[in-house]
Amino acid sequence: MLPSLFISHGSPMLALTKTPAHDFLRELGTQLSPKAVVVVSAHWESLALKVSTSANPETIHDFGGFPRALFECQYPAPGEPELAERLALLLGAERVERGLDHGAWVPLSLMFPDAHVPVVSLSLPVRWSNVELVALGERLSVLREEGVLVIGSGSLTHNLYEIMPLESPMPAWVDEFASWVSERLIANDRDALLSWERAPNAKKNHPTPEHFQPLLLAMGAGGEATQLHHSVEHGVLAMDVYAFS
Repeated sequence: MLPSLFISHGSPMLALTKTPAHDFLRELGTQLSPKAVVVVSAHWESLALKVSTSANPETIHDFGGFPRALFECQYPAPGEPELAERLALLLGAERVERGLDHGAWVPLSLMFPDAHVPVVSLSLPVRWSNVELVALGERLSVLREEGVLVIGSGSLTHNLYEIMPLESPMPAWVDEFASWVSERLIANDRDALLSWERAPNAKKNHPTPEHFQPLLLAMGAGGEATQLHHSVEHGVLAMDVYAFS
């Protein structure tokens, strides 16, 4: 059975820049053969839960100030309307037509560069409680038995106000929070993670919660956590990847 994954997608330049996280995602994709992907990205926030029914989701370049080559990137993975319709019924989600934002297509373009795996996007209902987000993941867990890969795409740490050059070391306040999360995940201490806002330096690492919340969903969709990758980019972006088996 496939795990669920939490992927830290970092800067959109991850698609083009050969960093340890870039190389890791390239390798990770060779180890997985899903029949479809359901992805929840930090960059599709909503009040009510929504699901994209698009058969041919466009590549959304939802950023600015990057090189032209990044805007020329296209990820023409097909959608899976039948799976989207099933999710709409299972979850009571609103049906919409939407493309793939960079939280979805950047990591997927590294993992499955041939764009042959169908992708369904599910929105991140940002006003839901931590408990509700974990419960949403639990409702998605049945998909794993059917060969569908459930991905929460966010960032273990994400304070763009403190961004540094690419190869900068991780400050202590970032390391302290990332280590706290890793220790609780490995210990399967879900009660602590449901109150992650109380962790050391939580607010400084996440001035807003949307890049941490996909981790809760991925955690709910799987079992025990394994840290598959850890690196840091721009000092403040911990690029951790976790599998929940």
